[in-house]
Amino acid sequence: MKTSGRAAITILCPPDGARPAGIDRIEAQADVTYTDADGLAEALRGADALLLWDFFSEAVVDAWPSAGSLRWIHVAAAGVDKLLFPELVASDVVVTNARRIFDRPIAEFVLGSILAVAKDIHHSHDLQATKTWHRRETRMVRGETALVVGTGSIGRETARLLRAVGMDVRGAGRTARSDPDFGEIVASTDLAAHVGWADHVVVAAPLTADTRGLISADVLAAMKSGSHLVNIGRGAIVDEPALVEALRDGPVEWASLDVFEVEPLPEPSPLWSMPGVAVSAHMSGDYEGWREALADQFVDNARRWLAAEPLLNVVDKQRGFVVSQECDSP
Repeated sequence: MKTSGRAAITILCPPDGARPAGIDRIEAQADVTYTDADGLAEALRGADALLLWDFFSEAVVDAWPSAGSLRWIHVAAAGVDKLLFPELVASDVVVTNARRIFDRPIAEFVLGSILAVAKDIHHSHDLQATKTWHRRETRMVRGETALVVGTGSIGRETARLLRAVGMDVRGAGRTARSDPDFGEIVASTDLAAHVGWADHVVVAAPLTADTRGLISADVLAAMKSGSHLVNIGRGAIVDEPALVEALRDGPVEWASLDVFEVEPLPEPSPLWSMPGVAVSAHMSGDYEGWREALADQFVDNARRWLAAEPLLNVVDKQRGFVVSQECDSP
């Protein structure tokens, strides 16, 4: 809450109360208030800016009537799908996100997932549990094919890393075109016509109205026999019941899933125990030091905002992602 003529910044913290480090670097120029979800409505009265440090929170929509002074929201995450409710989208409030913080770690996670499948690491783990010595041949990833769905900064870093190990990579985005990072980008509206080319289909798009359910039953049915689906985007981009069918009956043989429509993944989900499925807890971007990097990014943007300079990573609220010269994303 504003107590002086200075700018007021509210920080929404997660339930465990964890606060971003280094905020003292802007406290000389702004009044900073920390709150949890229960206190957000009161903390937003008179606030000029909001940092969603609890980046999975959906509390802003309920507190919105108190946000009459709000001019800027920064989300400490790449995805903003949980935030963009209609009233915010229609407002003049600027939204920024954590674009580029997670690009490299997520790209490495994708590469690791592909290598684990090609080198049969999951099977080796199962054999070790039964003390079974079973030699077998594995695959080279050099020369294998990957279709990266989503041509934003995460998809681009993923494409660069996969190409660096010798894979043939294409992208899928809003428009078909040639591109230096992907070679070729196909239109995601024609995905079913193109997924049959790929040994690995990597979902790296943000969740928007256009991408919800994009990996449909038809797309899954069109994938190559024995193929591998990697999802590090959002769970709702993939039709999960159709994926279970495609894993059970083909053509999909492997799935590396870091995100799900409901998180945590419910205990009854068959994905927990299906052969060929690797489940991780929405952690593909979490690396040692990621919280510090997020805090530094916010402090840098806050300094820009306080100095009336252009903000970095401004989200197009209609599209649901940051628009840059290098991509037209999903």
